[in-house]
Amino acid sequence: MRKSHPVRRAVLAGAATVSGIVLLLSLKPASDPGSAQAAGQAPPAAAGQAPQGGVNGAVTGDAAQTQYGAVQVRLTMNNGKITQAETVQAPKGGRSDQITASSVPRLNQAAVAAQSAEIDAVSGATYTSAGYKKSLQSALDKAKASAGAQQGSGNAQTLTGDVAQTQYGPVQVRVTVAGGKITKAEAVQAPKGGRSDQITSSSVPRLNQAAVAAGNADIDAVSGATYTSAGYKKSLQSALDKAPAGGGSSQAAGSGGGGQAAGSGGGQAATQTLTGSVAQTQYGPVQVRVTVAGGKITKAEAVQAPKGGRSDQITSSSVPRLNQAAVAAGNAQIDAVSGATYTSAGYKKSLQSALDQAGG
Repeated sequence: MRKSHPVRRAVLAGAATVSGIVLLLSLKPASDPGSAQAAGQAPPAAAGQAPQGGVNGAVTGDAAQTQYGAVQVRLTMNNGKITQAETVQAPKGGRSDQITASSVPRLNQAAVAAQSAEIDAVSGATYTSAGYKKSLQSALDKAKASAGAQQGSGNAQTLTGDVAQTQYGPVQVRVTVAGGKITKAEAVQAPKGGRSDQITSSSVPRLNQAAVAAGNADIDAVSGATYTSAGYKKSLQSALDKAPAGGGSSQAAGSGGGGQAAGSGGGQAATQTLTGSVAQTQYGPVQVRVTVAGGKITKAEAVQAPKGGRSDQITSSSVPRLNQAAVAAGNAQIDAVSGATYTSAGYKKSLQSALDQAGG
């Protein structure tokens, strides 16, 4: 039998050793992000990502000014995720109308799909896309801050009121409510252009402060800004009306300030502020808002009433009497005020629609 050569044995032994070392190295745990995630370690969050902290409701970003006009984005969020994106403002007029109509729906879809502001610009809409992303990011930043506030307070809410149209432009208010108090108020929209810029810049900060201080919509109008103040109060009230009853914000939800009132069956029910539908009359709209506690009307007021010319006199005379009658009767079965037949009919109709919301 032929003997194995000593040199050949040495070569084979060395090869086996090298193979073993390579095998051991191949068993080293992976350190890439995908492997870390598979091992149960969370990868670092991407910048601008939608906050995952149980944020719910609408969040409106700051208006981003572009060469062709302002862009402003509002997000609807559910448990920290973007469920809907829409533009509150976008460039308009001339060719901008076509570009906006084409690009904005695509940007909205991209925001929901990406769950962040890291979205591609739409071809041919560079400025609109840039403004959209900027406003979108500010909305996400606000949502992140709101998530932090919720963790601290447990029940912070951001509520955006309906747009109130005024003679000089729309007014829209957004408030943050925590622990039953308004902690922040801001105007999302306000009259602008010409003298309105000066009036808005002077009055809105004061209205914001007044809303926080009062904790409700019963705030004084700012001198010289009557229309803006009225629109602000109307939008502010609609924001507070959106706070769920019994959600820890009864003080902010209405002007009654009554906290909780005893309900039927010995239970506890939060004071409710209910705004009726607008009733159109021959001389103008009538809209009533009531505060209800313990199944009783504790306060009634007209949000809208006919005005201008003789209507001013009729309204100023009849509405206080209708308010008193509503509280006294506890329902909409009240007598019309003599000489104010149309106003009375509209008042009763709006009052009934408000009470219908309470189920009573």
